[in-house]
Amino acid sequence: MRQILAVAAGLVVLAASACSAPTPPRSAAPSATPAGPATLPTPTGAHPVGTTALYLKDASRLDPWNLDVDARELKVTLWYPTKQRDGQRAPYMTPKESELAMRRLGIGGVPGDTLSKTRTNAIKDAEPAGRNLPLVVISPGFTDPMSTLTSLAEDLASRGYVVAGIDHTYESYATTFPGGRVADCLACDSDTDPGFGTGVVQGRAADVSFVLDQLPSKWDGAALIDRSRIAMAGQSIGGASAVAAMLKDPRIRAGIDMDGTTYARIPKSGFSRPFMFIGSPQHIPGSRDTSWERDWKLLTGWKRWIVVSDTEHQSFTDAPLMAGALGITPPAGVLPGARSAELTRTYVAAFLDQHLKSKRQPFLDKPSSRYPEVKLCPATCGQS
Repeated sequence: MRQILAVAAGLVVLAASACSAPTPPRSAAPSATPAGPATLPTPTGAHPVGTTALYLKDASRLDPWNLDVDARELKVTLWYPTKQRDGQRAPYMTPKESELAMRRLGIGGVPGDTLSKTRTNAIKDAEPAGRNLPLVVISPGFTDPMSTLTSLAEDLASRGYVVAGIDHTYESYATTFPGGRVADCLACDSDTDPGFGTGVVQGRAADVSFVLDQLPSKWDGAALIDRSRIAMAGQSIGGASAVAAMLKDPRIRAGIDMDGTTYARIPKSGFSRPFMFIGSPQHIPGSRDTSWERDWKLLTGWKRWIVVSDTEHQSFTDAPLMAGALGITPPAGVLPGARSAELTRTYVAAFLDQHLKSKRQPFLDKPSSRYPEVKLCPATCGQS
């Protein structure tokens, strides 16, 4: 069931499965004086980060949400290592996107362009650098634009990955195309339809395969990518889409689902490519959402099921980092934004380093005193 939660940042957000009627949200009204623009945490890797955007059109298929167009349009944001340390920082989102976000979240009392002033770390249109770089495709949650995973994307790029973040058009409150045209969330009115989740992840899997097909010819830096080392990660239905995309496309060697109920059905014969679930306590074994338990039994290769204490659905996005800028006091008992971002970045990067760079990460195998919030399931989650 879909819920609307007031998450660590106090934002009203869509919860995991995004498929049934929402419960009434708690108030998202600011409770303190806004602290000025948010600043994303500094990337932890050795490389400066560049970013650029691609706009792709798939004329081979109709858009599943807009029957008035004859092709599927996508915006793809790329983050990558660069040698360039100075230059214009890329905007987090446009003022219009910020305004639409604030309206959707029901936040008042702060300027509508507040989120657009968020300070990022990536240099706009910097020249890519490196060679034989692994590629990570990232897919955001339902109604969320790709910008909500910028902190994770910047960090991975600083560690030597190329990151391709996909805005799945008409599935978020705003996707801006050249000329300022904004595509809004046409899918939002369909999320109670039978089979909605299954249809979304199938459509996103097609988006991912199309992007992988197009990158070599559409991005000048594509020659730096080692196309034998590709993974996918996503949050909420974006994480569920990682399962669907891997089942469809053998080019994706490993995948991560961050707090997303899954829909694509793994064959009874099993699935052997590496996969990691990481999420909030709503995914503890025996909880109402049984999709991870179902899929866990069918994952026959390297696998991890991680639950992070004191987190909510959006703790794995940038949302908690925006609390101060919005003048919101985070609820008690929920990890601060800086800590949830640290845990997300650390465990996602460790999984990718192990499976795309062959660098073993021992703390993925047992509990770590540095990260006591992290529970390895099912063993340390109360079920063996």
